[in-house]
Amino acid sequence: MNSTNRGAGDADVLAALRQATASRHAALDAGLPLSAEAASLADYVSHLILLRDWLAPLQAWLAGGDAGLPGADRLALIAADLSHPSLHGLVPPGAQPGGRQWPALASAAYRWGVCYVIEGSQLGGTVLYQRLRERLAPHPLSYLRGAPEGPGPRWRAFLQALRENVRSGAEIGEACAGACDAFDAMLALAFAEASADSVV
Repeated sequence: MNSTNRGAGDADVLAALRQATASRHAALDAGLPLSAEAASLADYVSHLILLRDWLAPLQAWLAGGDAGLPGADRLALIAADLSHPSLHGLVPPGAQPGGRQWPALASAAYRWGVCYVIEGSQLGGTVLYQRLRERLAPHPLSYLRGAPEGPGPRWRAFLQALRENVRSGAEIGEACAGACDAFDAMLALAFAEASADSVV
C-alpha cells in the first residue's frame, strides 16, 4: 500500500518538473549553438563555453550545500574538450565571467530542481553526440559522449534520489523554482552570446 502511494507521488514530481520547464526547454533547444543543422567545431566551442560559464558557478554553489546531491566534475570534461588539438585557434582567450549568484540559503528541494536540469542536460548531450560524432571527427566530443555506459544508469539513479528527497507539494514547488531558474540562467547566457555574435 505504501509503495503504491509513493509511486503516485513519484509521477507528480517528474511531471511537475517537466511541465514547469517545458517552454524553457524548447527555447533552449532551439537556441543552443549546436542546434544548427550544419553545426561546426566552432559551434562546439561556443557550446562548451556556454556550458562552462553556466556550470562553473552552479558547481561551486552546489558543492557548498549539504543536501546529499549527486556530484560530477563536468567542468573537467569541458576543459579537456576545449584543449583538444582539433580546436587549435578556435578557442578564444580570456577568463570566464563570474556568472549568476545563486542563493546560499536555498532549500534542498530547490537545489534538487537545479540538479534536475544539470543531470537532464547529459541526456540531450548524448543525442547531439550521435548526430555530430562523424561530422566533427576527429574531435572525440567527450563531454557530449559522457560515461561509457551512457547516461541511462546515472539518470535513473538520480530520479530515484530525487523522488526520495522531494515529496511534498511545497518541496515540489521549490524544485520547480530551482529548475526554472537553472534554465533561465542558461537561456540568459545563450541569448547574450547570440546577441554578441549578431553584433560582430
